[in-house]
Amino acid sequence: MIHIAFDPIYAHPLPEGHRFPMLKYELIPEQLLHEGTISTQNIFNPGICAIETVLRTHESGYVNKLLHQTLSASEQRRIGFPQSPALTRRELVITQGTIDCCNYAREYGVALNIAGGTHHAFADKGEGFCLLNDMATAANYLLQQQWAQRILIIDLDVHQGNGTAKIFETTPHVFTFSMHGEHNYPFHKEKSDLDIPLKDGTTDHQYLGLLAEILPQLIHTVKPDFAFYQSGVDILETDKFGKLKISLEGCKQRDRFVFTTLQQNNIPVAVSMGGGYSPDIRTIVEAHCNTFRLAIQLY
Repeated sequence: MIHIAFDPIYAHPLPEGHRFPMLKYELIPEQLLHEGTISTQNIFNPGICAIETVLRTHESGYVNKLLHQTLSASEQRRIGFPQSPALTRRELVITQGTIDCCNYAREYGVALNIAGGTHHAFADKGEGFCLLNDMATAANYLLQQQWAQRILIIDLDVHQGNGTAKIFETTPHVFTFSMHGEHNYPFHKEKSDLDIPLKDGTTDHQYLGLLAEILPQLIHTVKPDFAFYQSGVDILETDKFGKLKISLEGCKQRDRFVFTTLQQNNIPVAVSMGGGYSPDIRTIVEAHCNTFRLAIQLY
């Protein structure tokens, strides 16, 4: 059975100007339930991630600032959200959701977190709407439990996974792969194990061709026994910030290729949704829902 992490706090209301990006977290499960793709049995509510687990990835000084609401004004601006106890709790729940997805993926092949993909969070700071790095924390959890020996992080959000790259820059057990817009945020890129910068206006044909060439080679070379997939839909041509020319069908084909390639190689995968900023919320929800539909169909 496919397991999907969701908690109502994912859609935690923020001050005016920050609410629109949160709407999708309510609408994705509602749509999937409405159309019958999933039932309530597929959804689980994660708890709060243990601080000791967070501290295997994030520095204690930074974590204490999140817990005690002592981020400076500049640190909050870098993150993009005003600090609050509810926001910190939300990040801890999202992180636990991705950890729980790892456990379900090991048993069922795939599990998905309706939120997460917070790849701009560094060990000692947050930025780009990311406070804690859920995939990095979950990867370190798997390594600590000795449930994985070699992990591949597949980050296909339009923005480089800079925080993830920096966290694992000296960790041989985790290979970071980011395919992202060359002229997009973050404007100072970190060095992933493999970065594929994309030109503005990259089309379906170009994008899918690159992915089809690179991902099987990576699996052959890296030989991962677990994967994380950051399935951001800000690659869409409709996205306000994406700068690429990827259609809704192209985005769906991307997800299908990632899932089928991992499945054929018996590599379990935990999926986090990542970004999506198209002006019409229906486009964002449809693109994300396609990821879940394909997981249900293929697994």
